[in-house]
Amino acid sequence: MLTLLLIVLAAVGLLAVMRREAGATAALVVLAVLGLVGLVFDAAVIGVLLLLGAAAVAVAGLPALRRQWLTPRLFAMFKKVAPKVSDTERTALEAGTVSWDGELFSGKPQWNKLLNFKDDGLREDEQAFLDNQCAKAAGMCNAWDIAIERADLPQQLWDYLKKEGFFGMIIPKEYGGLGFSAKGQSMVLQKLSANETLMVTVGVPNSLGPGELLLKYGTQEQKDHYLPRLSDGREIPCFGLTGPRAGSDATSLPDTGVVCKQMIDGKEVLGLRLNFEKRWITLAPIATVVGLAFRLFDPDHLLGDEEDRGITLALIPRDTDGMEIGRRHHPIGSPFMNGPIKGKDVFVPLDTIIGGPDMIGQGWRMLVECLSIGRCITLPSGATGTARYALGWSGGFTRVRRQFNVPVAEMEGVQEPLARMASLGYISQATVYQTANLIDHGEKPAVPSAILKSQLTEFQRDILADAMDVHGGKAVTLGPRNYLGIGYSANPVAITVEGANIMTRNLMIFGQGAIRCHPYVLEELAAKDANDIKAFDKAFFSHAGLIFGNAARAFTLGFGIGKPQVPFDGPATAYAQDIARLSAGFGLCADAAMASLGSALKKREMLSARLGDVLSNLYLASMVLKQWQAGDKVEGEEALLHYSCRFLLQRAEQAFVEIFDNLPNRALGKTLKVIVMPTGRRWDKPHDDYARDIATRVSTHSALRTKLLHNTWDADDGEQRNPLARYNALLVDYDRAEAIYRTVNKAYAKGELPQTALHPEARVEAALAIELISEEDAQFMREFEAEVLEMLTVDDFPYETFATDKSTLIDHNAKDVDQSTTTSDAPSIEASASVK
Repeated sequence: MLTLLLIVLAAVGLLAVMRREAGATAALVVLAVLGLVGLVFDAAVIGVLLLLGAAAVAVAGLPALRRQWLTPRLFAMFKKVAPKVSDTERTALEAGTVSWDGELFSGKPQWNKLLNFKDDGLREDEQAFLDNQCAKAAGMCNAWDIAIERADLPQQLWDYLKKEGFFGMIIPKEYGGLGFSAKGQSMVLQKLSANETLMVTVGVPNSLGPGELLLKYGTQEQKDHYLPRLSDGREIPCFGLTGPRAGSDATSLPDTGVVCKQMIDGKEVLGLRLNFEKRWITLAPIATVVGLAFRLFDPDHLLGDEEDRGITLALIPRDTDGMEIGRRHHPIGSPFMNGPIKGKDVFVPLDTIIGGPDMIGQGWRMLVECLSIGRCITLPSGATGTARYALGWSGGFTRVRRQFNVPVAEMEGVQEPLARMASLGYISQATVYQTANLIDHGEKPAVPSAILKSQLTEFQRDILADAMDVHGGKAVTLGPRNYLGIGYSANPVAITVEGANIMTRNLMIFGQGAIRCHPYVLEELAAKDANDIKAFDKAFFSHAGLIFGNAARAFTLGFGIGKPQVPFDGPATAYAQDIARLSAGFGLCADAAMASLGSALKKREMLSARLGDVLSNLYLASMVLKQWQAGDKVEGEEALLHYSCRFLLQRAEQAFVEIFDNLPNRALGKTLKVIVMPTGRRWDKPHDDYARDIATRVSTHSALRTKLLHNTWDADDGEQRNPLARYNALLVDYDRAEAIYRTVNKAYAKGELPQTALHPEARVEAALAIELISEEDAQFMREFEAEVLEMLTVDDFPYETFATDKSTLIDHNAKDVDQSTTTSDAPSIEASASVK
């Protein structure tokens, strides 16, 4: 009995030591004391075993002893298996800062560190800009007109964007810009997402581009010249990075610049001769100034002894001799300005380098530092804004669209995607807003930028697919009335640009995070590079303590033992505690994968992706809880919180299961499964009751719908009609209309109305005739049904509209035309008419 008791006490004591990462001394004391108890009280075998364990801990764990024999051997082994970090990888790893992502990697997230980033909301000038300038700009857009009729924004909209400073949101006021915060910039782009071409046109100059690069790295002369001109639209910028052979692997630039001298106006000028070919460059067709990334060489050593000077960035005026610019690509679904740029033997002075000669070779660092912020804002904000509009349109449409005498929003097959859309939009709003808040507090989130870009644009894809499904024929028939179809077809652009999601998910999130965010890996690699065995010993054994700590935390929390104290109350508490549990499991699995695979983990992209999925879902769930804690709650929001957190945590657990099942070391995979999920999965998919409640609220005039659509363009005050405003107005009147529907349809079912009254309008008039409803109600229904029918109506066009080459048109009803005639030699409509 005593033996069993000592074993239990030893296990409990060691778990307690491990959970607290109390170190080898504490573990030694536990084992030694229990071992002595065993010897004293006639449990010699277990006593000796415990004392031997204590001795092993002392030899391997106490710094003074282990440094004599164990650390040198571990250091030698580590040097052999540690992955080599290239200069470009190191630059990317050192870019940005580590914040909440680092807490999740630690396995013991300190929630106050996240909650301490207070949110002061938008400034007065930012809110006023949203309410006025953004609403006016959105009101000038119609998707069909922009995408099909003109393949461009209207001229008056371009003029308005320049006049009101939309292209200078990130430029400080002293240079004529708006000087908006990251939150303000994000909210502007969300509101402008009523039209995807408008959002991209405004978003790109305020993201990765010359403006941000000049702000951070430009010379004072460059700032003074360009920033005011960029702010007021006199200069339209683009940035040339990607090309035919350099897409996601932007470091493999084949474009070159060679330092040379050239005579200009009788003077010898030191400069660069550039040869480049760029593709997929947003705003290139209309840009007046081109930011360019290239690899700089100095074969004649005009600048120094080094020949290969590395990736460098320059700013080149459009009219520079030798540069070909102006042609367009045709981005799928959206005609935003995008095109190629070429240059052959283009000479530019040395002062065109952004930041001047001191920034030669610093281009890659400059780019990744800018990307860490830009990728957190532009595309995630666009995806979030799209989610909000799609939800607003879908909720409104499904409420006024009736089938089988009921709104389709009452059908569970429609409620399921409506709830999913609301949840993904809710998660997106919380994540992009709270991450922007981190940026406003000085953080430069590198790993979260990859999470936001990939996860939220994937959410956008899912939301748009659901929106198309619930709209049915309304959305698949293009025309001026279709507010959804063109944006749906444009979604692959967001998936692909600024780091394709496949690459971002499989390589970047965990691949970068495993080194950048881990508490000790970067220190271990630095110690290896510096050949500092003392620093290695400290980092490595702290790392070992973290591994044991995470194993103990994950295992005990898996049984619900020792739940951490979290600064949340109400429904958020359980989710915060379980994020901590899964964070411990994630930290353990991350270390297990790195230790068992070493440098081979780079090539195990599917495994890396699943580890990244765990981190991503924990990050998104954390942002939802932060938003919930900081914001004002409305009726029905709690159901959305439950749905969203359960959705994310279920996805995280699924990723864990796939990690366990696919680790090459099967014994390790099974062991991790027992430690991380000792009682199996905890989270199922969200319950149907949540879906029904959420779907009802987002398809009616409710506080929850109002909150989710706040700061969208929801007023019918623009040059173009606003479908969201029209749906909102219908929903305000819907309860009155529904009561009349029920009265009229019940009478029709009883045979009290003529059986020929098949349309709602006919039934209303028949009900009025027998005084079943009043004239006031009848007039209300006439107006209501007229608006409903307009929102359900789709466009049609003359037969010949869509043929670009009218000579290829076939008149299929021409009696004298051979029906076997092929398209290439078919007579035109006009020719067929003349035959008739």
